[in-house]
Parts: sequence; C-alpha cells; structure tokens
Amino acid sequence: MKSTLEEQQAFVTVVDSGSITSAAERLGITVSGVSRALNRLEQKLGTTLLRRTTRRLELTEEGDTFLNHCRRILAAVDEAEEAMLDRHNQPQGRLRINAAPSFMQFVIVPVIGEFRARYPGITLELDTHDRFIDLLEQRVDLAIRIGQLEDSSLHARLLGHSPLRLLASPLYLERNGVPQNIEDLQKHSLLGFSQLDHLNQWPLTLADGRRFHITPALAASSGSTLIELAIAGEGIVCLADFMTISPRQNGALVDVLPDHIELQTQAVNAVYYRQTTLSQRTRLFMEFLAERLPGKYLQG
Repeated sequence: MKSTLEEQQAFVTVVDSGSITSAAERLGITVSGVSRALNRLEQKLGTTLLRRTTRRLELTEEGDTFLNHCRRILAAVDEAEEAMLDRHNQPQGRLRINAAPSFMQFVIVPVIGEFRARYPGITLELDTHDRFIDLLEQRVDLAIRIGQLEDSSLHARLLGHSPLRLLASPLYLERNGVPQNIEDLQKHSLLGFSQLDHLNQWPLTLADGRRFHITPALAASSGSTLIELAIAGEGIVCLADFMTISPRQNGALVDVLPDHIELQTQAVNAVYYRQTTLSQRTRLFMEFLAERLPGKYLQG
C-alpha cells in the first residue's frame, strides 16, 4: 500500500516544526490526526522514520532518506499546480518572506502594495529577525540577507549593494560641533549595535592603518532604533543607505566626515535553499525586487 501526499506532508511538517503538536497547528488538524498519519506511513513503509522521546523527535537513517524524497515529491506537486495556474496567469498561494526588521521596514514595505496589486492571488507573510534563521525550519520561501553569505546550502541572487555612511542630526552637531577628522570622533557620542559587533567597524582607517572600530556610547539591537536615536540627537551613527533615504532627504540626518569615508558596501541577496524547487510565486517576488529596488534603494 502506497503512502499518500497527506501522510508525506504530515511527516515533513513534523520534522520541520520539531514536534507533532507544532505540526498540527501548522497543518490546521488535530494532534491525533498527525500521529495517525505518521503511524500509517511507518506501517506502509515497514520501518521507523522518527524516534520519539518525551523531549524530542529524531530522524532515523531511513527517515532521513525518505524525508529527502518527500520534499522532492511535494515540491514537484506544488510546481505542477503552479504551472497550471500560470497558464491562466493566476499565480496563487502563500509566500513567506524573511528579512531583517530594518530592511523589511524601509525597503520591502514601501513596495509591497505594488506587488500585491500585480499578483492579488499571492498571500504574503512578512517575517522579521535580526539574526539569521533556518529557512527550512521556519518555512520561509525567500529571505533577504545583507552582508557576506557563509551558508553554502543557500542559493543567492544579488539584488544590489548599499553603501555605508556616517550620519548625525543637525541638532546634535550644533550642540557638540562638527568632527573635522577621524580622531575627533573619539570626543563624540557614537551609536552602534549591541549584538552584531562586526557592524561597529566603520568605513574609516586611522593614521596607524587600523580600521576604526567603535565601542558604542549607546547601543541598540536594530538599525531602526539607531536611526531614531540619531534623529533625536543622541549621537553619530554608521548605517547602510537603504535605511536612511527619508531622513537624509528631509534633512533630519546629515553626512559626517563625507570626505573621509571609504567606499564600503553591504551586499543584499535574495536567498533560498539549493535543494528547494523555486516556486513560481517565489520567482515572481525575487524578479520584482530585482526590478524595483536598484536605483532608489540599492546600487547595482
């Protein structure tokens, strides 16, 4: 007796969510329904796919092998259904996008209405995290990653680059003076990141050749908070251009030491797992970003 797509979906969802209870919530069925589906699947295959303990679930060797087959089968079904919808120009389905809160707020949200108007059948879920997440575990279709990519399991499409610059409010500079050189920064209130210390290395080089790395006088976990602190006159900040378009345009923030800044950009990539079949709706959103973002939000 062959396994069904529903049983395979239950198995994959249990693995990705980490528990039968979480899988039931994601699938919108009862816990007992998920358990029965797993039991039927193991009986049909004549093997144990998951070792169940009171604290966790663990894949067996057979379960790991079968999981990869299930993923390909379910992805192929999704692809086939999308192909039929595409023939009628009706892309549909859920699309979950993950990005850092600042990128979501300042770049994706302003253009999301245009995408929804173009593809009303696609249901979007916008998910934000300051730190990188497991796309598979969180059921993310496409993520935006800023900076160097270190995960070789990800396929990336470069959307553009965002330069870094130093900024402060006119009020802060009026109260504390305008820095004339890099050494002057030591006398100022420097705003930086509390959790991502590599972002506290600014695009400046000291006289002795060392890179300028700050110890923040005031630190925050997100770029959005740092922008508000800088606008409020709390100090000088170094941020990527995509975050600061509006405050720079309206004069709430102005450049600091522009002649000393070295060209340093952060790469912005749309990423997804290499082993994942790229769905039509994922491809459409990625192409939309590649079309819409360069120029105003990103450099090529």
